[in-house]
Amino acid sequence: MESHQYRQARLARDPRFDGRFFVAVRTTGIYCRPICPATAPKEDNVRYFDTALAASQAGYRPCLRCRPDSAPGSPAWQGSDTTLTRAIRLIDEGALVDGTIPALAARLGISPRYLNKLFQNRLGTSAKQYALHQQLMLAKQLLHDTALPMAEVAAAAGFGSVRRFNDCFVSQLKLTPGQIRRSAAGQSSDLTLFLSYRPPYAWAPLRGFLAHRAIAGLEWHGDDFYGRTLWTEDGQLAHFTARHQPERHGFAVTLTVPPGQPVLALVGRIRRLLDLDADIATIDAHLASIPGLAPLLTPGLRLPGIADPFEAGVRAILGQQVSVAAARNLVQKVVDRLGTKQGERRGFPTPQQLAEDSLAWLGMPDSRRQTLRRFAAHVAQHGPQEDPNQWLALKGIGPWTVEYVRMRGLSEPDRWLGTDLGIKKALAQQGLEANPDAAAPWRSYLTFQLWNQL
Repeated sequence: MESHQYRQARLARDPRFDGRFFVAVRTTGIYCRPICPATAPKEDNVRYFDTALAASQAGYRPCLRCRPDSAPGSPAWQGSDTTLTRAIRLIDEGALVDGTIPALAARLGISPRYLNKLFQNRLGTSAKQYALHQQLMLAKQLLHDTALPMAEVAAAAGFGSVRRFNDCFVSQLKLTPGQIRRSAAGQSSDLTLFLSYRPPYAWAPLRGFLAHRAIAGLEWHGDDFYGRTLWTEDGQLAHFTARHQPERHGFAVTLTVPPGQPVLALVGRIRRLLDLDADIATIDAHLASIPGLAPLLTPGLRLPGIADPFEAGVRAILGQQVSVAAARNLVQKVVDRLGTKQGERRGFPTPQQLAEDSLAWLGMPDSRRQTLRRFAAHVAQHGPQEDPNQWLALKGIGPWTVEYVRMRGLSEPDRWLGTDLGIKKALAQQGLEANPDAAAPWRSYLTFQLWNQL
């Protein structure tokens, strides 16, 4: 963005730019979101930063009024480097809370040195420093929004001790946890966070899509909310309910997690499931430039995610060559029979549980049952973080399944399901010719726009 665009967005308090840049005020030493309700400072007194981390490292402390910790993610540069974008997503989902830089680099297929080079070139800092900043932003949000004791806040944000938690706060944010807690009002005893997005947000189509495929016990939904269970990194069951608050451009999310569990990974996954960090105005404008498509577009249409690649793979296999309703019924049977029970809640079956069952009770062709068992056994052996392209070697798994997993299980924005019958039907109904390359790098959003026509 040019300097005059920063200025215009700041003075207009335009929510479409929330999280795309931050405004630091030289005279106060504070940095804010562009939507901050405080009196706008003079242009001569401000500096603009692409990220909150950059503002923090320049010596500014976060505003306690507009709370940069609550801004949606995905700054403007994100997406231009797919490796960096994936690294950031993994870190946002907690990859470095207990993991290491070498382990993260190995998952990305690059060296630790190159990983840090990517972060230095784009963010001016290391991957580890970026991860620490994300932990601090989550902790700051917990201090504002909840009445959790300091020790529980530290544990939930992934800090090993309260002492390290306090030291990092003072050195990185120029504030103590106590100062933030004293500024908070209306705190809840629940673990409830407010997660923002940049408008527009087409909630009704997203809710309808998820509701049409919802599995009882695993998911629950209503006019203004959606929730589901999730597995934590160490195999414990958690769950959340996200209630849409369009007037605030976000969701109030209530999390229920086992005691002492870090929640950074869960918050990152919830943001991905609801596609809260999309730069949707840019995506919509790009798709609208495709001839014949603009009149059909639903502004703000998001990518509804699935909890993880394994679950997405199971749903895709069970959905081969059957209707959405038939696929949902098959998934429901799998969850009812093999899912981990916790009261009325159900956890999605693990790869081991599926691989060890004959699935003879599942009403579908035996060839597809065996595909499901092979897939589960493969993931149980190689882990859920494996590149889904490796699954193409398994009998019964083709490109459609892998692309579906990448689009919904990993929320990759540039996947095209051109062989999908629904896509072909939508194109025929609207009299459009498929030119998916014109939609790159947002072909996943084109896929959902066409599905939405049905």
